[in-house]
Amino acid sequence: MLELRPNCECCDRDLPPGSAAAMICSFECTFCAECVETRLAGRCPNCGGELLRRPIRPADKLARYPASTQRVRNCCAGDGQPVPAVARAQA
Repeated sequence: MLELRPNCECCDRDLPPGSAAAMICSFECTFCAECVETRLAGRCPNCGGELLRRPIRPADKLARYPASTQRVRNCCAGDGQPVPAVARAQA
């Protein structure tokens, strides 16, 4: 089951469970659509995988299976921090 992480790992923007702007890779690294388009070129900087829109969990299921509250933050292209090697290889 997806964790539905609450934020963009790149810019720390809030991404609530119902957000259409949340994008994930197959490992569920989570980013906002803006960072995916402007900083990441559609690729996860952690694994190099494709980033796709995160599905929205139906409200009745969200009540029983709540979204994660644990925020994850990693360095990201364009934020002044080093970019992981996998992202450099994709450039």
